[in-house]
Amino acid sequence: MLISYNWLEELTGTRLTPLELRERLTMVGLAIDAVDEIHGDSVLDVEVPSNRPDCLSHVGIAREVSVIERSEISDLRSQISNQKNKNKSSKSQAPKTEGKASDFTSVEIDDPKLCPRYAARIVRGVKIGPSPDWLARRLTEIGQRPINNVADITNYVLHELGQPLHAFDLSKLAEQRIIVRRAAAGEKLETLDGVERKLDSEMLVIADAAKPVALAGIMGGLDSEISDTTNDVLIESAYFNPDSVRRTARMLGMDTEASRRFERGADCENVLKAQTRCIELICEIAGGVATEDAIDVYPNPLQPLSVAFRPTKVESLTSLRVELPEMKRILTALGFMESPVQGNGAPSFVVPSWRVDVGLEEDLIEEIARHVGYDKIATEVPPSNIAGEYQPAEMQRRDLRRAFRSLGFDEAINLSFIDAAHDQACHDASCRPVMLSMIA
Repeated sequence: MLISYNWLEELTGTRLTPLELRERLTMVGLAIDAVDEIHGDSVLDVEVPSNRPDCLSHVGIAREVSVIERSEISDLRSQISNQKNKNKSSKSQAPKTEGKASDFTSVEIDDPKLCPRYAARIVRGVKIGPSPDWLARRLTEIGQRPINNVADITNYVLHELGQPLHAFDLSKLAEQRIIVRRAAAGEKLETLDGVERKLDSEMLVIADAAKPVALAGIMGGLDSEISDTTNDVLIESAYFNPDSVRRTARMLGMDTEASRRFERGADCENVLKAQTRCIELICEIAGGVATEDAIDVYPNPLQPLSVAFRPTKVESLTSLRVELPEMKRILTALGFMESPVQGNGAPSFVVPSWRVDVGLEEDLIEEIARHVGYDKIATEVPPSNIAGEYQPAEMQRRDLRRAFRSLGFDEAINLSFIDAAHDQACHDASCRPVMLSMIA
């Protein structure tokens, strides 16, 4: 995952240098493989653990930096204002809105297990063209090739918030409908990379009224892509089942920015936030009028998870002595919300939707330990209340061995992992008898 230092600096106001950030982030579990200078920016190559999909974005990394530096993440809209002001342009404005999304499209989910949530929103009257310099430069620095303003904005939001998005040309969707369904066996789809894919019935697709138009969570179809003649766009923001995305991507030999995030577990509660952010940028950069709302099909909303937390367990498990206010500061800065104190006097914390890796008290303790410092954990022998003692039959065995040795036997001790068939190898016919002791 490539992270722009300038982008992080705008989000957090960090005072650490790129090399200092490399050291500090590595110490909290986000190893930095390299720091490269590109067009006046430092780009950090972050090795994100497979269980931390929340860090596959600049905002995700910014959360970690904000804990390290005791700072706060700035408002996202102000970032665009800053970029535009550098180019002597006007400040950001709220997008123009008119009409309901349901007046222009419809969304149907045939398999809620594979697609628990799907949101669609329309922007009419956009002008497709090259992206402004700041946007094209920012994408280029992190290895993304600029395409056009609308496609670039979806990629920008993906790298900013970690939520994959897709833009369809609304006029190219049969009956302007969206149907999320499994593909029919043998159905085909030509994806944006120009390759025709043969699908099976286990693969989830985004379809219109007639045919598939995208591989869910992986890549869009060529027939519905944004072009210079596009006027109206439909912005997709959804959550797809990680196992389904992973299987389809492996079966088809595909690895995309979207699939990497969905197959690790995206944030189901980030769907509308990312879509709104994308719509604002499209209206600001490409023009157009957005619908007042989105069609948000979410039949089984995610229920927040609350984890009980006993502060005393931090020291008993890690040997780290951390003051309670510091524990709470670390957890709340990472997005964990404290719940009312339970009957036993211990607090509990609501796990943020983007932390799919947290579900136990030990997970909360790990969050505290890594930010306090793994290097501060002491090394010591685990305590034991059990005194060493002989087993009941041990004294009898010792007496028996002494008796055999007094009669002229030799004792050979072999490994218990050796098969009994090899016992004969320990007997030498030319020597006196050998007594075998098997160690259990």
